[in-house]
Amino acid sequence: MALQISGGRVLAGAFETADLAVRDGMIAVADAPLPDNALRLDATGLLVLPGLVDCHGDAFERHIMPRPGVSFDIELALRDADRALLASGITTAFHGVTWSWEPGLRGAENARRLVEAIERLGPELGADTRFHLRHETYNLDAEAEILAWLAAGRVGVLAFNDHMEGTLKSRSRPDKVSKMVERTGLSHEDFMLLVENVHSRRDEVSGSIERLAAAARSAGVPTFSHDDMTPQMRRWYRGLGVAVAEFPIDEETTREAAAHGEPIVFGAPNVVRGGSHTGCPAAEEMVRQGLCTILASDYYYPALPLAPFLLAERGAASFEAAWKLVSQGPAEALGLTDRGVIAPGKRADLVLIAPEPQPRIVATIAGGRLVHLADQRILA
Repeated sequence: MALQISGGRVLAGAFETADLAVRDGMIAVADAPLPDNALRLDATGLLVLPGLVDCHGDAFERHIMPRPGVSFDIELALRDADRALLASGITTAFHGVTWSWEPGLRGAENARRLVEAIERLGPELGADTRFHLRHETYNLDAEAEILAWLAAGRVGVLAFNDHMEGTLKSRSRPDKVSKMVERTGLSHEDFMLLVENVHSRRDEVSGSIERLAAAARSAGVPTFSHDDMTPQMRRWYRGLGVAVAEFPIDEETTREAAAHGEPIVFGAPNVVRGGSHTGCPAAEEMVRQGLCTILASDYYYPALPLAPFLLAERGAASFEAAWKLVSQGPAEALGLTDRGVIAPGKRADLVLIAPEPQPRIVATIAGGRLVHLADQRILA
């Protein structure tokens, strides 16, 4: 598909009113000839921005299981999630799939079905959709299979997650434990017995992490450490080649990552809501201090395109710098050098936004294809 986008304010380093040409899925030079049947979009009054790169999004889980114990077909859920992604301007999506030691939504069978479904449906989806494996580090029995997935190129990102300590601490909080139990389909007694059995193998965890990190490094797969608890923990993961700090738990740990120039991920919902709902650092404040290089949708896709506007409005960053947090920043951290910026020769991932009164996604272009259109009046 060939496209011409005219009259918009294009963010190509800085804003300029310019026309864009798209051909064969790539951004062409401005004066590139286009065929007579090229689709022409009038972007007058709109911002033309690089498409969003979402390194961590797990809102798709609600498309699979909208209520505890109520599941829907994975292909149906992924197609529905794709529409939600595109309506939020997300052109590259890493679905955060948790493979835990627990059964149910985050169990082995669901993880296997998801990696297969993403591979199978990928060519049909509008967003470039990839597999972000959120590996629960106590899930020791999964190691051999994950090693095989890494070697076969089936994993887009490997993140090391450890929610065991939080689970143990939650035993005295029935409200929190009940949510976990509902997700697994087990009885309360069976769930707590499982927790004790899994935790009894804690001495095996660090060796498993080391082997998986080495395998990911050999396969060229980016690795994240999730919820780093202390600067020492970040340093340990750094020593394993795990270069991205995802949702560090406090400012001291965040500064440890920043001091070594490491990519640091916080959640866009944290920005939109005005703070963390779990007592972790406020993402807006981290941006102000230069301690955040990437924003992710986390659990709510619409927060990702909105967060840069709010950061700029509140004076936390210039809009250009804020948009980099959702485009160029994650693309660079993930090794996706073909996207995240608007420049000739780059992949044509673009989002057209009406900035006022509230930012609204008018059109999304992914890989040079118009995959979402909310206002036909821009068709020239």
